[in-house]
Amino acid sequence: MEQIGDFLLQLGMTAGVRILEALVVLVVGCQLIKWLLRKLPKGIAFSRLDKTLQSFALSFIKVLLYVLLFLILAYILGLPTTSLITVLASAGIAVGLALQGALSNLAGGLMILLFKPFKIGDYIEAGSCSGYVEKITIFYTIIRTIDNRLASLPNGALTNSNIINYTANPYRLVCLDIGVAYGADIQQVKQVLMETAKAHPLCELDQGEPLVALNKYGESSLDFILRAWVKTENYWDMYFSLNEQIKAALDQAGIEIPFPQMDVHLHQPLQQADGQ
Repeated sequence: MEQIGDFLLQLGMTAGVRILEALVVLVVGCQLIKWLLRKLPKGIAFSRLDKTLQSFALSFIKVLLYVLLFLILAYILGLPTTSLITVLASAGIAVGLALQGALSNLAGGLMILLFKPFKIGDYIEAGSCSGYVEKITIFYTIIRTIDNRLASLPNGALTNSNIINYTANPYRLVCLDIGVAYGADIQQVKQVLMETAKAHPLCELDQGEPLVALNKYGESSLDFILRAWVKTENYWDMYFSLNEQIKAALDQAGIEIPFPQMDVHLHQPLQQADGQ
């Protein structure tokens, strides 16, 4: 009995030491991982990477470091790491089958990283969501909308949807539709619109002349189109200010901008015979 007691005491002490060591490694390891994830983006080599790759790499490294910490803790506690890795691999397959959506998002993140349909800072539209790309993680892409809301889009669904990247190219066309009265002189309208577009300080004439043309005959107006090149970052500034300048130029030229109206004709009924 005394030998059994000594054995149990020694076993308890050994287990207690291992548990204590594991707790110390857990605390130190978590703090070290957090410190490393803060310092890593400040490194010269890391900072040279594309911002999209930086975001994805940080997310992947974080998961990898915590898995490594878990294996170290298992080794300290005396668990057979080889068998544990085999069990984890088998469990990973089972979990992967159950979580096909997560694996799809992971594959989608890799596709985004590889083909780069957009990068951090781009303004994109995907489905019913549009905004600036804030972050690309291994599972989700974070979008900041115009009204400063954050939307998390699954990478799997994102790669399978239609994506419009509004900031991929350095230049865009400002496209305006302008309606004038049917009595207006077509050549005069085209001249006023062309001169107004060319005189705008944000119009990029080196990318091409503005386009002004009669587009269609509306119900109550002649509908013209105006297309002018602008730097992508100046798109909305030119869009709004050019609208205002066109209205002022048309007013100054005496060209009427029509509005929907209806003509009502009243007919007096014939008086009935014999005063009836």
